[in-house]
Amino acid sequence: MTDATDESDAPPALGATDFDPVGFLETAVSTPSHEDVGAMRRLLVETLEAFGADVAVDEGGCVVARKGSPAPEEGPHVVANTHIDTVTPHVAFERDREATGPEAGAGNGSNGAGPAPADVIRGRGACDAKGPLAALLYGYLATEPARGRLTLAVTPDEETLSRGAAALTGKLPGSGDGLDGDLYLVGEPTGLDVCTAAKGRFQGRVELDGEAAHAAEFAGANAVAAAEGALAAIRRFDDDADDHPQLGPPKLTPTVVEGGGATNQVPADCAITVDRRSVPPETAEGFRSALEGAVRAAVDATAGGAAAVDARVTLADRDAPFFEAFSTDPDHAFVETVAAAARGATADAGLPADRGGAVRPFGAATEASYFAPAPTVVFGPGDLADDAGAVAHAEREYVRVREVAAAAETVAAALDRTLG
Repeated sequence: MTDATDESDAPPALGATDFDPVGFLETAVSTPSHEDVGAMRRLLVETLEAFGADVAVDEGGCVVARKGSPAPEEGPHVVANTHIDTVTPHVAFERDREATGPEAGAGNGSNGAGPAPADVIRGRGACDAKGPLAALLYGYLATEPARGRLTLAVTPDEETLSRGAAALTGKLPGSGDGLDGDLYLVGEPTGLDVCTAAKGRFQGRVELDGEAAHAAEFAGANAVAAAEGALAAIRRFDDDADDHPQLGPPKLTPTVVEGGGATNQVPADCAITVDRRSVPPETAEGFRSALEGAVRAAVDATAGGAAAVDARVTLADRDAPFFEAFSTDPDHAFVETVAAAARGATADAGLPADRGGAVRPFGAATEASYFAPAPTVVFGPGDLADDAGAVAHAEREYVRVREVAAAAETVAAALDRTLG
């Protein structure tokens, strides 16, 4: 790692209580990070430096800040992680103090008359994941470990290749584990719930290779016709799969079909792209091998003695590993610590009794996958979707201001209880 700046040039550090997570979030949402995270990374580094943090940017573009304690071996190493990159569509920053409808939320101090208007921040990345980042940053700055260690690790490319997190965890070829955490707190929009598991996400390609011929002749090997067997194998693939106790069943979805080139020719090639949402203990290679066997058997059966079509399954090419499913014991002490802190913070904020603090799976794949099997919790303000539809990665992305504040208090309390 390289030092972000020369410490001799740094201004006097601010006190942790001077950090305003909502003010930081306003600036962060106004800072583009969908095509290039450089400006957002500078904002994060400069903010940490202003508070006297020991911060560095590593070769993979991750921002890493560390805090020790007088007794580093007497407590756990806790890693707080999230990401700074965002995706399309563009959503302009807006602070709306009178938001209504689904954005206001349920039971928002309305005395039974429907949700009262809420103070929200709209904009690209408001909930995924700059709101969670603001909460983690507050918790990191507010915590002075009495035992163990604390690391803030913020990655630059979670939405694309995840090379930063893969390198940090030693999962990128040629890298070593630069985190080695005992407990992980990952910032994502969970509605202030504590998420202990998530399905994995693999992308595969079923490739069918036949033999071209004139369509008027009973010749060749029709790769498009063989797709009938391949799709049947995909449909039946999980018939005997067991449900995971937290995540339920796995899911396999064909998403793209490509094949043929001329309307009067037996097609030699066909390909089916599939999206896999896995559950433990399935690995990417285990899935690939099993699907290939199933497709080959189905294609051979469909051919019925005709010219053979060869079938193979490949995984999308990427340097960093796919996000495999992860699962943390819901009864783990760290899970209960974060959940109890969330329930306390949401009550203090006057949020509805059923808003926050529940223990459940997360609805999307995340870099939390790379931290397993260490106990890992996903937590943060904001929602992937609400009653009106998609929120994260959507044109109406927003986060409620008082939920950002509650998330910040949750992180600070959970870290204090774990490292105090």
